[in-house]
Amino acid sequence: MKKALVAALTAATFLAPAGAFAQIGGESGDGRIVAAREALRKGDRSTLERLAAVREAHPLDAYPRYWLLINRLARAEEPVPVAALQAFLAEEAGSNLAERLRADWLRRLARDGDWNGFLAVYADLRSPDAELRCNAWSARVLTGERSVFAELAREWDTLADADPTCDTPLRAAVDSGAVDEERVWWRIRRQIDTRKPEAALASLSLLPAGNAPAHADLAQAIRSPAPWLDRLQPNFAVSRAGRELALAALVRLAREDVSAARLRLLRIQDRLGAAERNYAHLALGMHAALDRLPEASALYAAAGDIETTAQQRAWRVRAALRIGDWHAVREAIEAMPADEREAADWIYWLGRAHAAAGRRDAAESLYVRIAGEPHFYGMLAREELGEAFPPPPATAPLPRAKLEEAERDPGLQRALALYRLELRTEALREWVWGVRERDEQFRLAAAHLALRNELYDRAINTAELANPRSNFELRFLTPYRDLIEPQVRAQGLDLGWVYGLMRQESRFVVPARSSVGAQGLMQVMPATGKWVADRIGLAGYNQRLLTDPETNVLLGTSYMRLIMEGLDAHPVLASAGYNAGPGRARRWRDAAPLEGAIYTETIPFDETRDYVKKVLANAVIYAAMLEKRPQSLKARLGTIAPGAASE
Repeated sequence: MKKALVAALTAATFLAPAGAFAQIGGESGDGRIVAAREALRKGDRSTLERLAAVREAHPLDAYPRYWLLINRLARAEEPVPVAALQAFLAEEAGSNLAERLRADWLRRLARDGDWNGFLAVYADLRSPDAELRCNAWSARVLTGERSVFAELAREWDTLADADPTCDTPLRAAVDSGAVDEERVWWRIRRQIDTRKPEAALASLSLLPAGNAPAHADLAQAIRSPAPWLDRLQPNFAVSRAGRELALAALVRLAREDVSAARLRLLRIQDRLGAAERNYAHLALGMHAALDRLPEASALYAAAGDIETTAQQRAWRVRAALRIGDWHAVREAIEAMPADEREAADWIYWLGRAHAAAGRRDAAESLYVRIAGEPHFYGMLAREELGEAFPPPPATAPLPRAKLEEAERDPGLQRALALYRLELRTEALREWVWGVRERDEQFRLAAAHLALRNELYDRAINTAELANPRSNFELRFLTPYRDLIEPQVRAQGLDLGWVYGLMRQESRFVVPARSSVGAQGLMQVMPATGKWVADRIGLAGYNQRLLTDPETNVLLGTSYMRLIMEGLDAHPVLASAGYNAGPGRARRWRDAAPLEGAIYTETIPFDETRDYVKKVLANAVIYAAMLEKRPQSLKARLGTIAPGAASE
C-alpha cells in the first residue's frame, strides 16, 4: 500500500502499544489478521480459534472473532452459537461487523427454518439485501402474520425479478387472494420480455390449476418463437393460455426482429382480444424504439391506453425524439406518473418540446428547475438559458477539528487498515458503513482523509455523497497526471475527455477489475489490450501489464485515439464505442444527421447510455477546471453524421 496510507495508519491506530503491529506472518498485529483471514479461507478452525482468542489494541482486532463466528454459522451440523453471537453483537454494536454478522446469522436461521428466531434478529438489521428481505416476508407468512399479504400486493409489480427466496411469500400472496390471476399474468409477461425469460417458467405455478399453459410449451415458445407462431393451431385462441403463448412468442421474436414479429401479429391479431392486441403493439413498439425504427411511434399509438412499465414509457419518448416528433414527445412525457416526470431528463426534454412549439416561457420555467445541477441535463438546460458551464468555485476549507474527527473515527481507521493489507472488499464495506448516516462535513473530512491516503475512488464517492453540487476539487481529481498528460498530447486527445472517461471507468483505482475482465485505470479488456499493443507496436506485451498504470494509460489512450479515428473524430461516438464497441456506436447512428443529445438519449443499452452522459458531463467539468473558462456541453455533443445504409 502507498506510503501515505502507511503513514496515516502508523500515526492513528488507537495508540497501539509497541509491538502491536508485528510483521505479517506472526500471531499479533497485522500478521494475526492476515493469518486469520487465510485460516477462514482454508476452513482451518483450530487456527481461527487460537487467533480469535488474542485481544490487542489493533483496529482490526474484532475481525478474527467475526471470522470464527461465521465459520461456525456455516457448519450446518453445529448448533447456532447464540451466546457468542449475542456477545459479539453487544460488544461491536453499531459497527459494520455487527451488521454483517447479524445478516450471516439470519441466513443460518432461514436455512434452519427458525422463523420466529429470524424475526427477532431481523428487527435490528439496518440494511437487508434482497435475499433477506424475501426471507423476512417468508418468516411473516410462515408465522401466521396476515398483514404481509397486502404489503406483497403493493410490491408485486416490483418483484418480477425477485430473489428465488421470494417464491414462498409470492405464492402465499396469490393463495390468500391479495394478488389476482391478472397480476400473475402481468408478472409472466414482464419476465418473458427480459434477458432471462426462463424466470417466467417458475411463475406458471402461481396460476390457478388448469389455467396455466404447459411448462414445455412456454419453454418452446420462448426458445423458438418464429416456428412456434408459424405452427399455431387454428384453435389456439380458445383459451387464455393459448393466446398468452402466442403473445410470449411475439415478444421474444420482437427482441430479435420487429418486422418479423409485426408480420406474424397481422396474421393472428383478429383472434386476440383488444387488450391482447394492445399489449402486442406495446411490446413491438418498445422493441422498435430500441432498434431505432421509425415505425416505433405508430406501434405505440396502436397500443392505446394500456398499462405500461417505466421502461416502456421511457422508450415511447425516445421513439418520438428519434423522429423529431416534438408533439409526441410532450404527450408521452405528460402521460408519465408525476414522480417519473420529475426526473431531470424528462424535465429537459419536455422543455425542448415546449420550445419547439414556440412556448418559450413554458420551456424556460422547466429549464430553470435543473439548470443549476452539474449533470448532463442540468448543463444542457443551462445552455438553453444562454449560459455555458462555468469553472466551479472552490469549496470552503473544513475546520481542523472536523478533519481530526475523521482521522480518529474507528470505522475509517478499520477501513484504512484493511486497505493497507490489500483486503479491498472488506475495506470498502467498512468505509461505506463508516460514512453512512453522517453529516456533510464529516463526509467531506473523510473524503480528504481518503485523498491523503491516495484512495481516489473513496475520495470521489464520499465527496459526492457529502454534496453532489459542490466539492469539485475532490469529486473531479486529476491523479497520475504525469503519466496521463504526455500520452494525451501524443495521441492528440482532449485532456478533459480522457479524465472524464477514466473517472467513469475506474475512479482511478489501479487494480480495478470489472465483472467482464476489464482491468486497470482505463478498464482495458485483455483482447483489446492485445489488439492495441499490436497496432502500436508495443513489444513484450502480456495481459499482466494491464495492471501497470503506465502501460494501461498507454493502451487506453491509444485505443481512444483509434476509436476516434474510426468514428468521425466525434467524442459521443467514441465514448459509446469505448464502452459498447465501435461497431455498435456506428449502428446506432441514423440515416440523417442527428443531434448528439438525441443520439445519446436513444442509445439502446442502459449502461452505455448512462456512461456516455456521465463521461461527457465529466469532460465538461474537467475542462472548465483545467482551462479555467466556461465550457459548452452542446458543442461537445454536436451533430452525429448519418450512418451507412448497411449498418
